[in-house]
Amino acid sequence: MKVNISVDCTPEEARRFLGLPEVAGMQDRLMEVLERRLAEAIDSSDAATLMQTWLPLAAKGLEQWQAVWGQLAGMGTRRPASSRRKGPAES
Repeated sequence: MKVNISVDCTPEEARRFLGLPEVAGMQDRLMEVLERRLAEAIDSSDAATLMQTWLPLAAKGLEQWQAVWGQLAGMGTRRPASSRRKGPAES
């Protein structure tokens, strides 16, 4: 047996029926605070400050990439001990 129940209601009506709290007012206040903080951060920042903040991170990232590539290059020149051929004196 298969039973389908279809409920046609708005999200507000469903929220009230299920006893969920009304959060629209809180969300509106939170968005106002976030917008104000974002505007303040944009107004107070300038290009020089951003460059001073980001350049050390970029330099460190470059050093890490160089280290990774150096390790990979070093791995290609070495052969594992098991793959080395034995010479006539070692047989």
